Amino acid sequence: MSHLIKVPVKPGLGRHIRAGHPWVFKKAIEVTPRIPIGAVVDLTDEGRFAGRGYWDPLSAIAVRVLTTDPHETIDAAFFERRVREAFQSRHQLIDFKGTNAYRLIHGEGDGLPGVIVDLYDGFAVMKLYSAGLTPHRPLIVEALEKAVPGLKGVLGRDEIGRDDADVDSEKGNGRVLAGATPPQPLEILEHGAKFLVDVYAGQKTGFFLDQRENRFLLRRISKDLDVLNCFCFSGGFSVNAALGGAKSVFSVDQDADAIALARENFTLNGLPAAKHDFLAADAFELLESFKKEGRKFDLIVLDPPAFAKSQKAVEAALGGYASLNRQALAVLKPGGLLCTASCSARVSSEAFFDAVKDGAHNAGLDLSLVEERYQPPDHPVRLQFREGKYLKFFVLRAR
Repeated sequence: MSHLIKVPVKPGLGRHIRAGHPWVFKKAIEVTPRIPIGAVVDLTDEGRFAGRGYWDPLSAIAVRVLTTDPHETIDAAFFERRVREAFQSRHQLIDFKGTNAYRLIHGEGDGLPGVIVDLYDGFAVMKLYSAGLTPHRPLIVEALEKAVPGLKGVLGRDEIGRDDADVDSEKGNGRVLAGATPPQPLEILEHGAKFLVDVYAGQKTGFFLDQRENRFLLRRISKDLDVLNCFCFSGGFSVNAALGGAKSVFSVDQDADAIALARENFTLNGLPAAKHDFLAADAFELLESFKKEGRKFDLIVLDPPAFAKSQKAVEAALGGYASLNRQALAVLKPGGLLCTASCSARVSSEAFFDAVKDGAHNAGLDLSLVEERYQPPDHPVRLQFREGKYLKFFVLRAR
C-alpha cells in the first residue's frame, strides 16, 4: 500500500489510533497536505504505520480511521465485509419477533465511522456524516445490496458533514440510490406495534430506533396509569403505553406534524385516539400549566432532543436537564414513575444522574432509581470510543 498518501500525526498519538480510536482531528496532524476529499490515507507516527482512513478537509475530524491493519485494502470487498458483519451481529443479538426495523450500520461502532444505515421493512435509509464519504457512497450501496438478504431498496438522506452524531434536528430530502422507491409514509413493525415513518424528511432517518426496547418497557408498566409523554415525536412511547392498557395518555410535542402522525399511529394500532390527548405545544410551558392546575400523572416520559450540541453547551445542558426533571416531578403523583432520557453524547451517565438528582432535590422529592438502560445492541459502542455511548434512560420512582 506504499502508493497511499502518508499523513503524519503528532508524536505519541499513534498509540491511540492503534488502540482503536477512530477520529483524528486536524490539530493532531503535523502537516496538513493538499489531499482530495475522501482519499484513503495512511496515518503515520514517527514513520510507523498507525491506521488507514478517509480524508475530510471540511471537518474538524480530518481523518476517520477505517482499519489499523496495514494489509487491509479499502475497497468494495472491505465495505461488503463490514456490512455483512454488522448484519450477522444484529441477527445474533436482536429478537426480531414482531420487529422489522433496526439500525444496520452504527458508524464507529461497526467500523464504518460516519456511516449510519437504518433498515425499515427491508428498505435501507442511509445518512453519511462526513463529506469524505461521498466518493465511497457507491461502494457502500453496493455492499448493502450484496450483504443484506431481501433488501428492497436504498434511500440516501442529505449528507450534512457534521461532527455531532447526537444532534436531533437534522432533516433533509431523501433520494433513491438503488432498488425500489420506499412508500410515503412507510409502515414498520416494532414488537408488534405499527408505526408510520417518514423516511424522506423525518428526524434522523425517520424514527428513533435507539428507544425501541425502552418503548416496549413502557408497554409493560403502563397498565391503568395516567401517562404524560413529553417530546412525543410520532408517539412511540404513547402508542406503547396505550397498548399496555394505560388509562389515559397525554402526548405533547412542539411539532404539529409530529402530533398529527402520533394520532395516526394510534388509529393504525386500533387505539381510540379520541380517548387520549394530543397537543402541539412547548413541553416546558405545559408542565408549568399542569402544575398551576394541580393536574398530576402516574407516569411521565421525558425524551427531549439533545441539549448539548457542543462541548461548550454541556454546563447549560445539565442545568436544563435538572430544570426539566424538576418541572416534571412537580406533576408526578406520589409513588409515580419518571422515565427520563438523555441522548447527548457529551453528557455522561454520571452527569445526567446528578442532574436528575438535583432536579429531584429542588422538587422536594426522594427518588429511587429502579432501572438504568442504555442503547440497544444495534447501536454498539467501541470501548476505545466512549463518545459512542450517548443514550441514557432512567426509570425512577417517587417515594
